[in-house]
Amino acid sequence: MAGISTHILNASLGQPAPNVLVKLFQNTAHESVLLDQQLTDVDGRIQAFKIESFIEGKYQLVFEVSDYFEALNIESFYSSVCIDFKVADVQQHYHVPLLISPFSYSTYRGS
Repeated sequence: MAGISTHILNASLGQPAPNVLVKLFQNTAHESVLLDQQLTDVDGRIQAFKIESFIEGKYQLVFEVSDYFEALNIESFYSSVCIDFKVADVQQHYHVPLLISPFSYSTYRGS
């Protein structure tokens, strides 16, 4: 199924990161448009963002991680993590995972 999904793993705890607000934007040459925002579920996942019109182009996921770390009473460096990526084929599914820890993060294109 085509679309965009994500999940977050707290690498320092080896656990998913639930209740993290994630915003999906579509970026054009002139503006960024908020398409959807959701909280990660208990498994740290957002199965599918609600996208009215899935088109080729540039997108951005913004993970608001500061509240997550504050709720765990863990000092962290990042208030949010922004991942810019492009959709080249709307027939494909784009899964964009995030591995976080209080002072680092990593991402990749998943399946």
